[in-house]
Amino acid sequence: MKILIVDDEPAISDTLAYALRADGFTSECCTLGAEALARLVAVEHDLVVLDVGLPDMSGFDVCRALRRRSEVPVIFLTARSDEVDRIVGLELGADDYVAKPFSPREVVSRVRAILRRTRPRTTADSEEPSPRQFSVDDQGLRIAYHGVWLSLTRYEYLLLALLLARPGRVFSRVQIMESVWQDCGESLERTVDTHIKTLRSKLRAVRADDDPIVTHRGLGYSLSTR
Repeated sequence: MKILIVDDEPAISDTLAYALRADGFTSECCTLGAEALARLVAVEHDLVVLDVGLPDMSGFDVCRALRRRSEVPVIFLTARSDEVDRIVGLELGADDYVAKPFSPREVVSRVRAILRRTRPRTTADSEEPSPRQFSVDDQGLRIAYHGVWLSLTRYEYLLLALLLARPGRVFSRVQIMESVWQDCGESLERTVDTHIKTLRSKLRAVRADDDPIVTHRGLGYSLSTR
């Protein structure tokens, strides 16, 4: 998926572009609002990370012009954290708002969450194999396994939802930490193993003969597509 980063500070845009690419996204950067609008006309993007303070025009003006012809998701970046600024940005149609300084991992997590919420399901999506034993209630933030609603902690839910979003994909412990634990700087990768263990216990309590979480030694975890 293609992300456009609009920020005139190379240290910020380059770091964010690297974090996005490391998570599997394609990204490109520009420094001016007018250039961003031109790129968005020429090439379709899946999301825009937009700085409010640009040299040629404000990010608010860019978003206002963009909303006249596109509903592409927008995340604002700003050095200001005033509530008024946040309200203005959201009223213009932004999907999220991040104040500087920020963690690149947090922005990537927000990008992923917005795309999951806004990206329409395509025919290709519906044809991907998915574990039939699971049902996900996105609105109620709950997951059923073989028809039984699981009693999950916050992190167990987020971890299982991550695996369910991409059945068959192997997620490393680092990728899981960065996706599920927003403040993972002080957490240990062993935390992932512990939560996988408790998740497996709850799944086996429902169906002892089914173990859908696959361990890939030295690599990470995936969800079986059976």
